[in-house]
Amino acid sequence: MRTAYSVETVRAAERALMARLPEGALMQRAAAGLAAASAEFLGRVHGSRVVLLVGSGDNGGDALYAGARLARRGAGVTAALLSPDRAHAGGLRALRHAGGTVVTAPEDALAAVERADLVLDGIVGIGGKGGLRPDAERLVDAAARSRAGIVAVDLPSGVDADTGEVRGAAVRADLTVTFGAYKPGLLIDPGHEYAGAVRLVEIGLELPPDPAVEALQHADVAQLLPVPSAESDKYRRGVLGVAAGSARYPGAAVLAVSGALRGGAGAVRYVGPAGDAVIARFPETLVSDQGPDHAGRVQAWVVGPGAGDDAGTVAKVLGADVPVLLDADGLRLADRDTVRGRGAPTLMTPHAGEAAALLGVRREEVEATRLVAVRELAAVYRATVLLKGSTTLIAAPDGGPVRVNPTGTAWLATAGSGDVLSGLTGSLLASGLTPLDAGSVGAYLHGLAGRFASRGAPIAALDISDRLPDAWRDVRRELDWD
Repeated sequence: MRTAYSVETVRAAERALMARLPEGALMQRAAAGLAAASAEFLGRVHGSRVVLLVGSGDNGGDALYAGARLARRGAGVTAALLSPDRAHAGGLRALRHAGGTVVTAPEDALAAVERADLVLDGIVGIGGKGGLRPDAERLVDAAARSRAGIVAVDLPSGVDADTGEVRGAAVRADLTVTFGAYKPGLLIDPGHEYAGAVRLVEIGLELPPDPAVEALQHADVAQLLPVPSAESDKYRRGVLGVAAGSARYPGAAVLAVSGALRGGAGAVRYVGPAGDAVIARFPETLVSDQGPDHAGRVQAWVVGPGAGDDAGTVAKVLGADVPVLLDADGLRLADRDTVRGRGAPTLMTPHAGEAAALLGVRREEVEATRLVAVRELAAVYRATVLLKGSTTLIAAPDGGPVRVNPTGTAWLATAGSGDVLSGLTGSLLASGLTPLDAGSVGAYLHGLAGRFASRGAPIAALDISDRLPDAWRDVRRELDWD
């Protein structure tokens, strides 16, 4: 599992480690890792032109010491000082001793950047807030227009380390070399988009077991997948109820069922007006037109995709004493106090627009502050929330670590994709996973299936559900299975 820690936690761990190490040793560790990653990025160090954008903090010191190491390997290294009076003194001495040069005039810095093969962003550290200052922005813009690769030191300058927010001009890196621990802003959009590839350099930090953000990987998901035993039957594997679709949107029901049938539950019961469409496509579905109260026993419900204005069905499902996944129209039709007062767990799956409506803010605000939004929704509704988007986030109402999904492709932004995700995730709920695990595993498999289906080309929603078995097998490829 990949874990990310807040600035406060990382700094506390750094202080504790520095108290046990000789002065400057921790910065040297970081600089060594940064220099090695930069050399690998360059490919050929000797004769290359490297420009360091150096601010006043420790990130500037890291860049200067790394630049000194690159200079000793034959690179031509120029440090552009944005705060000459506050640049790291030891780093400056090391760079000059290694043969590097220093410029302070804006025109000299711009000329150096325009000729560079590599630009190291050491402008602002992990404690930076807000966008870049105009002098830094000019250099960053020049670097973006040049042929140089851009490597960010610890975090792209202008990105909020704790949230991923970008409140102004920021560096768009090709590679970010981060020290000691991932920061949430490297994993969550919009910051994630600015980070490029991310490389973690271990520097010996001792971190607590409670990160701010965590991302599951294949091995974690494999351990969570429900797998039938020799004694299993379709009922013991879990039965999912799907209340979705309407006369206007029958396809939502078909898509939700398509995901549900491939999500691990033993059977799927469908209730709603789209029964004929569901049966025509998936004859194994148990269909009823008598409403949720007469559908038969289920271990979880999915309600809302394509439901139109059927508030009565949404209310009946929320009254059931089993886990409920609430999506799409169900989010609009559900009563907040009813959701808050449920005795069984609820998993809500809004996209940014739906989340904005639930919170009473603009969509742009949710997209800019995704981590804040998902935590707030989980707290307000006392429910687990899966916030869909470029980086999908899953937050539990207890305030524990937020999970960020690392799989997916931009081609998943297609009509009906969310309905497939709802069915898949609901099936995992019915199989016995907690809402946090069901949301995390569902998003992971959905994203992986989307990658397999797309391979760089447009896809339709049913393409995603068709590739879910491949995603499932890929996750479990290193395990034994029947």
